Amino acid sequence: MKHTATLTLLVTLALGGGTALAADKMDNMKGMEMKGMDMGGQKAMPGATHQAVGVVKEIDPKAGMVTFAHEPVKSLNWPAMSMGFAVKDKMLLDKLAVGKKVEFEFVKEGKGYAVTSVK
Repeated sequence: MKHTATLTLLVTLALGGGTALAADKMDNMKGMEMKGMDMGGQKAMPGATHQAVGVVKEIDPKAGMVTFAHEPVKSLNWPAMSMGFAVKDKMLLDKLAVGKKVEFEFVKEGKGYAVTSVK
């Protein structure tokens, strides 16, 4: 019986202490600018331009979209993947062909990303 009461007391103190430490750490964050921070490890800074290298997989001129199988994007901590991007200027689509490897720049636009230049 004594051991159970002691164990309960220790667990209660440990949990309470952890909560106090977490609250203290949160107090240290007061006044920090959180706008633009993405807690998923990505740098979602408004207006930031990102660079990538990728192979064109699909082009949809009517929708103004292009799908790339791109290499990792260090500035966003993204792994290599395939994904669709809008294009800021549909004239950029003239520089693209399925299977072509290109360097491109893109920005965050709404809920997605838009290609701003192609090399």
